[in-house]
Amino acid sequence: MEKLQKILQYRFRNQKLLQQALTHSSITGNEHRNYERLEFLGDRVLGMTMAHLLYKMFPHEREGVLAQRHVKLVRAETVAVVVKKLHIDEYIIAKDKETAQGTNVLCDVGEAIIGAIYIDSNIEQAIAFVERNWRDMIDTAESGSAKDFKTRLQEKFHTLKQPFPVYEVVSKVGSEHEPIFTVRVALDNKVYAIGQGKNKKVAEQQAAEKLLKILENGND
Repeated sequence: MEKLQKILQYRFRNQKLLQQALTHSSITGNEHRNYERLEFLGDRVLGMTMAHLLYKMFPHEREGVLAQRHVKLVRAETVAVVVKKLHIDEYIIAKDKETAQGTNVLCDVGEAIIGAIYIDSNIEQAIAFVERNWRDMIDTAESGSAKDFKTRLQEKFHTLKQPFPVYEVVSKVGSEHEPIFTVRVALDNKVYAIGQGKNKKVAEQQAAEKLLKILENGND
């Protein structure tokens, strides 16, 4: 773990937190020994940290543009890229290498590391870690003219004078390292769409895309 901590540029006071952040549920179902609880926390810390950094770095951009950047920078694929870049994947403790190389698992471990740093120190250290390792992607990530489907659906709801869309996880099936999420989103509980994906974000985007098509085709 000494070499990994040098890569992370952070030394843990509680070494067990780092061990836990790297341990997949295929090794132990004990949530106080695997990364699941830390991943839950790290996901929220990453979201808040990225919002803080984008707010600071792009003072003249509108909320909608910042939201687009945020989606790109916290999605599973981006977190997995960071994990691979830092070679954290080489330290993941799982039943086999195939499990450890899945995008969802790489993302979960990345978020768990952030959560572990936050617990071990403070939010400032977590922000510093994210800024170090996401900085080049923050600088180069274009907001793009095309909006993601969730943003577009939110804007559609606004024009219809409806509250923000609410995404409901209908089911989660499959193995722990290769799950399939089914998500439902509805307009006033009358018109709805279902999306599926390997994580909730992907499923939500698909559900939003389908509901948008229904609404834009005049079936509302």
